Amino acid sequence: MSTTTAVLDIPVARIDGAAASLAEHKGKVVLVVNVASKCGLTPQYEGLEALYREFRDQGLVVCGFPANDFAGQEPGSNDEIATFCQTKFAVDFPMYAKIPVTGAEKHPLYAALIASQPETVGDTSGLRADLKNFGATVTDPPEVLWNFEKFLLGRSGEVVARFAPNLKPDAPEIRAAIEAELAK
Repeated sequence: MSTTTAVLDIPVARIDGAAASLAEHKGKVVLVVNVASKCGLTPQYEGLEALYREFRDQGLVVCGFPANDFAGQEPGSNDEIATFCQTKFAVDFPMYAKIPVTGAEKHPLYAALIASQPETVGDTSGLRADLKNFGATVTDPPEVLWNFEKFLLGRSGEVVARFAPNLKPDAPEIRAAIEAELAK
């Protein structure tokens, strides 16, 4: 099994508990994001939804994976998270069940994403310093640094880019990478 197939075929659950995998998005460009509802970066939901609405007809899918790995910033149940996303940000992109994205209990999807793309685009050193200044426990590379880290998958499921959590969804680097993959 190739790495591409492995990433697409890893079992996950939708936020409503239904079994799924990213293979349901095969042939599309996929932006996988670990999300949280009580984070300073939570307003990125708005930008993620805007990207999804702008590019979905061209084949982009944004996939949100809630995670409570960073300072307990996603304490809610899947039902609470779904309600929050719909009422606060009108999220229409696919949301999945809460999973761990770092550490010993890391979900196999995130283990595969990190192994496929250990390098992150964006200022992770500045964010790392800011988090330490706030007293947060930070991970070591190549682990996911914080909420709202983004992995971009090409149409055949290969991980083509990884973006720092503090790089907003409308950042030129992210838009350019998405547009390049959609053009393929």
